Amino acid sequence: MVYFALEDNSPAKVSELIAQCNQLLNDHPGLEYFAVGVLNQDLNRPVNDRGFEVSLHTVFKDRAAHDAYQVAPRHLEFIANNKPNWKTIRVFDSDLQ
Repeated sequence: MVYFALEDNSPAKVSELIAQCNQLLNDHPGLEYFAVGVLNQDLNRPVNDRGFEVSLHTVFKDRAAHDAYQVAPRHLEFIANNKPNWKTIRVFDSDLQ
């Protein structure tokens, strides 16, 4: 799971990042689950982490698919295109049980 906080978090820039996720990060070999979303403004409990605008959710078949994705040209293009507007990016890697 990846959580993006943006320097320019205007609706246009949020939509642009979502479009880039859908264009460049979907349909990679070994990618079993892909979703992109935005912070739910209605859920504001004390336990909710609200320090992001866009969330990316990916599940890979195995570690080899994950590792190949990390160096895939479209993933690297996504980073190059969008990194200048990232205020913070938090990555939560885990193994499903």
